[in-house]
Amino acid sequence: MKINILLPYKEKFDENKASSVSITVKNNLMHTKYLNVIKVYGQNVENALFKDNFVGLNYSIFSLKSKNVFLLHRMLNIISEEHSKKQLIEIHNRPYLINQISSFNHFPVSLFFHNDPLTMKGSKSKRERQNILEKCAAIFCVSEYIKQQFMKGISTEKNKVHVLYNGVNRKIMHFPKKKKEILFVGRLVSEKGVDLYVEVVKSIAPTYPDWNFGIIGSLKLGDQNKTNLFGNKVIEKFKSIGSQARYYGFKDYSFVEEKMKTASIIVIPSLWQEPFGLVAAEAMSYGICIIASKVGGIPEIIRDNGVLIENINYHKLKKGLIELIDNEKLRNFYQKKAWKDCKFSAEYSSEKLDNFRKTIFNQNDY
Repeated sequence: MKINILLPYKEKFDENKASSVSITVKNNLMHTKYLNVIKVYGQNVENALFKDNFVGLNYSIFSLKSKNVFLLHRMLNIISEEHSKKQLIEIHNRPYLINQISSFNHFPVSLFFHNDPLTMKGSKSKRERQNILEKCAAIFCVSEYIKQQFMKGISTEKNKVHVLYNGVNRKIMHFPKKKKEILFVGRLVSEKGVDLYVEVVKSIAPTYPDWNFGIIGSLKLGDQNKTNLFGNKVIEKFKSIGSQARYYGFKDYSFVEEKMKTASIIVIPSLWQEPFGLVAAEAMSYGICIIASKVGGIPEIIRDNGVLIENINYHKLKKGLIELIDNEKLRNFYQKKAWKDCKFSAEYSSEKLDNFRKTIFNQNDY
């Protein structure tokens, strides 16, 4: 029996450069009972996670295929040489590969959506999504919001579509001591609302000289050097605030964990429909007071354990943040509530996925 996981080519399954899809796969691998039979396929990296399970592939510049199709075909070639007749293929976030894989493969396939299916190549139309349902053994969505997007206009085979929340690993057993620091963690792109955060910080920082404000992230995950006009302006404006503003850039996961451990507040001012909000789940595991946009899958994470802002803008964010800074009792309430309500366990998510895998194996004739 073998389980073959295919990552998007842009993902770096790397100890220092992993982004959300890679982090989710890594977290599941930490708890799965199938670890000895799992292989993860992706672009070759320097410091691979789970080295014994990872198959790093180098894209050939002479290939006439796209990078993702190249990865898929290389994986299928490797699988075809295996003696095991009982195999499962799991495709992450590349729905257009389903047609490619069905032409060369007779093993059951599961597709994992980490983004809105209606915006992705291969799943935008109702016909494409029906085709996916016909060809896949299961479809996993990172939130109820993503599941609803996938099922728009479709009423058949609902039993194939499941919500599998991204799980996180709580690293600490006791509520940590907090400092007067507020964080933004994410890519420096407009849809993440980082410029909104900077505008608010620039306005309120002089009133709260004993507070520090941080940004962890870069324009492209894992790439500290990539910049553009938007990102440069955001960084420049943030640094102009002075010593209270600390731009950390892209940092590895251990650094992010240490900052989350001591931060009092985290701001998630997304302007797009976040599929899930891994940062919010991670923040809960460290007992951070969360103030976030009410968009996409975020309300499935943050209910009464944080502050949700509908139709977020500068004035609403400024008002909410000032209230949390001024009202220590309220801030502590949300911190303790987040800590207590952290239910997005990687262990539970992995166990749930393993149960689905077992069912798929049992339902298919090899």
